[in-house]
Amino acid sequence: MWNRFLKDEKGFTGLEAAIVLVAFVVVAAVFSYVMLGAGFYTTQKSQEVVHTGVAQASSSLAPSGDVIVKGGDSTNVTNVTFYVTNTAGGTAVDLDKTIITYIDDDDFKTAEYNATNGFWSYETIIESGSNALNLVEKGEKYRIEIDLNATSLGLSTKPGVNEVVKLEVKPPEGAVLIIQRTMPASLAADNYYTVY
Repeated sequence: MWNRFLKDEKGFTGLEAAIVLVAFVVVAAVFSYVMLGAGFYTTQKSQEVVHTGVAQASSSLAPSGDVIVKGGDSTNVTNVTFYVTNTAGGTAVDLDKTIITYIDDDDFKTAEYNATNGFWSYETIIESGSNALNLVEKGEKYRIEIDLNATSLGLSTKPGVNEVVKLEVKPPEGAVLIIQRTMPASLAADNYYTVY
C-alpha cells in the first residue's frame, strides 16, 4: 500500500495543469490590457481629429449681401466692397489674421490684414456687443473693402469692363470663402455697380 502512494502522480498532473492555466490567464490579461490601452489611445486620437475637423469646418465666413465695385473711369474699377458674416453655428473668425488673395486676368496678389499699409480694410456694420472688433462673431456683419489703387497691392492693370475678378478670403481656421464676379459691361467715374 505504501508503494501505491509513491507511484501515484495524479496530483502533480493536476497541479501542473493549474499552473499552466494560471499562466494562460495572466498572459491573456496582460494582452487584453495592452489591446484595450491601444484601443483607447486610437479612439482618443480619432476623437481629436473629429473635433479639429468640426472646428475648422465651423469657423468659416459666408458672404452677406452684394459685391459692389466703384468705377474709376470708363475703363476700370478702383474699389471692390463685399460683406461677410459668420456661418451658422460657426466660431469667431479673426479678421486681423485673415489673408485675402486678389486674382484677375493680369494679377495675383495676396496679403494679410495691415491697418496702416494694406490694400484691404474692414469695418463693423452689425455688431453683437462684443468688445473684440476684429472678430466676426455670431450675428455680426462686416464690410471688407479692397482698394485697387493701393500701392501695397501693386496691380499691373486695374480690372476693366467684363473682366472676371476672383477674391479668396482665407481665415486662420476654416474653409476659404471664394467670391468670383464679372465686372460691369460699362463704367463711369465714381459710380457704384453691383456685380454678379
